[in-house]
Amino acid sequence: MHPKTSSILLVLCFAMACPLQVDAQFADADWPFYHGDPTASHYSELGQITKENVGQLEVAWTYHSSESLPEGRTDNQCNPIIVDGVLYGSSPDGYFFAIEAATGEEIWQYDFQGHRRSVHVRGTSYWSDGKAARLFVAINSELRALDASTGELVTGFADRGSLDLCYGLARSIEEVGRWHSTTPVTVFEDLLIVGGFTAEGYGAVPGDIRAFDARTGERAWIFKTIPEPGEYGADTWPEGARELVGSANSWAGFAVDVERGMLFAPTGSAAFDFYGAERLGQNLFANCVIALDIRTGKRIWHYQIVHHDLWDRDVPAQPNLITVMHGGKRIDAVAQITKHGYVFVLDRETGEPLFPVEERPVPQSVVGEDKAWPTQPIPLKPPPFTRTELSEAGLSDILPGTRAYTKMAMQSMRYEGNFTPFSNKAPTILFPGTIGGGNWGGAAVDPKNGMLYVNANEAASFISLVTMVDAPNLSPYQQGRNVYARRCSACHGMNRMGGNHMGYTPPLLNLETHMTREQVLDIFRNGKGRMEAQRGLMHDPEDVAMLLTFLFENPPAGQEHISDPGEDGQLIYAHSGYNQFLDQNGYPANKPPWGTLNAIDLNEGTIKWQVTLGEYAELKERGVPPTGTENWGGPILTASGLIFIAAAADDKIRAFDQDTGEVLWEGDLPTAGFATPSTYAVNGRQYVVIASGGGKVSRPTSSAFVAFALPE
Repeated sequence: MHPKTSSILLVLCFAMACPLQVDAQFADADWPFYHGDPTASHYSELGQITKENVGQLEVAWTYHSSESLPEGRTDNQCNPIIVDGVLYGSSPDGYFFAIEAATGEEIWQYDFQGHRRSVHVRGTSYWSDGKAARLFVAINSELRALDASTGELVTGFADRGSLDLCYGLARSIEEVGRWHSTTPVTVFEDLLIVGGFTAEGYGAVPGDIRAFDARTGERAWIFKTIPEPGEYGADTWPEGARELVGSANSWAGFAVDVERGMLFAPTGSAAFDFYGAERLGQNLFANCVIALDIRTGKRIWHYQIVHHDLWDRDVPAQPNLITVMHGGKRIDAVAQITKHGYVFVLDRETGEPLFPVEERPVPQSVVGEDKAWPTQPIPLKPPPFTRTELSEAGLSDILPGTRAYTKMAMQSMRYEGNFTPFSNKAPTILFPGTIGGGNWGGAAVDPKNGMLYVNANEAASFISLVTMVDAPNLSPYQQGRNVYARRCSACHGMNRMGGNHMGYTPPLLNLETHMTREQVLDIFRNGKGRMEAQRGLMHDPEDVAMLLTFLFENPPAGQEHISDPGEDGQLIYAHSGYNQFLDQNGYPANKPPWGTLNAIDLNEGTIKWQVTLGEYAELKERGVPPTGTENWGGPILTASGLIFIAAAADDKIRAFDQDTGEVLWEGDLPTAGFATPSTYAVNGRQYVVIASGGGKVSRPTSSAFVAFALPE
């Protein structure tokens, strides 16, 4: 019906034959890749919508990928792709679809049966050899190949159309526990490059980067992010680390230099995230930008952003490939945003920083046998695009009583500046907090003038380490508490209060008042909401039994807390949960702005402008100046000088002037658009589309995709 077989092939052939003068050459009428093109530019050459007429934008169509979202659904983070007039997208409850990009009329819909409780699905990937076209879709650890024209499963791929990405990892499939695909696979020639999200506690699997054949599903290569003994980087870990620790995963997506055949991979922290005695050392290749030969997976260079990460400072977004002017010369560069508010600008061929980077001494560990790395790299240019230090003078005073409340709270916490390791004595402040700075929405770049545009969160978190005892003869309750610490506390907190880190996680206190053990077991088996099925847990019935004891029973007398491991035991550490540092009204404890949009000149290493992104209507009514809001998703940029971004927690999509940061247009959405828009043209008419999914920051959920265009 709709054979979309030629455009990607032609684009890639052109790109391999011609040097990349403008990295965004892939994104003209179409938006065929996650975030626009292989270089992750977020840029389009389209310019029908201009600064002069953007105020005339109106809703062209709205498509709902589901009639209703079952309880527990979260935000829709999909950045849809558009190929030859067809838009391909995903729903937060396990549906993938193709619709007419000009009208929103459905062509087909695919029900990812067996995985209806999805985590985060940020889109799809398109592959064509000129004869056949496939759409690659993934939920949790399962990657499937669909016929792009019909939505039918391509049974010749892998195992009858499906590839379980847990196979071939460093642990047996029963031990993997948690691994899922968040970002669409990267397509290059006949290769599918795959990263993923692992558990972040004890027992996590190493987050190796792999390539698979797009036709057969056979593995083509693997890059081990925690090296084997004898491999490059193994000396930055303790002996046998690959068997004991995990993560160092690439969950944010990749960028590709097609001409050079280079893949650029950002990686996250090693696990356990907040205490590293089991992984003493620098920990390569965690928290790195890694350049790989895309056809072989061989390392070309790496640059580490954080050494021996103890703060969950994952490299959180695709690198941006851009050409900049330095010393009167054009240099092909890699720009990498970070959670702690910096941009590292690296030479694309060597990985050397283009601006000076200083290794600065940082506070040292105070708990157990861990040893923080003595220094951390800080770029001297560009300046950070968020504040990186918090003082009492920087606490919020927007409403009566706020300053007194936040000051008293801060005085009860530890804080020695950025990179303060966490403690088991008192909560420790992290600023920017665990949600960034920059995050997975990434940055947009202008390939013609070396500018980068990035949205940011500016809010603090606080975290405590919780001391646990692993020793013989513990009661089932205490053993269950240890299982909980390893498998559950990262999301639900050791206090079992849940939280709002990366999406709502429910409290697990007093479960016996509203759930049975069998109902909880069903969630372990099948998942619910953001929580996927716990395959690794269910492989160990003894752990399951002890965990249920901890969740449903009161501790035996004297067993509430044990601090002495005895001669045969040891102390281990969990964490209290992801807690945002808020005032008495639920707003960030630090002074605004809490959400910003930033323009950064990568030629000069300067910030050109910074403006707030989003506003709270109730604060505006009280006369509070715009504060910005927590924001999720990223910007896109057009050749006409417009930045389109939703992301904020106020149910708006906006167009900003690229040159000044002025808001030129606002469009209303059914709920917040916590995703990155796409822009494309069909029959000469330009559209901007956003997944309006809500789900975070108390916003209602929706399955809507909303497209805007100028009046016909």
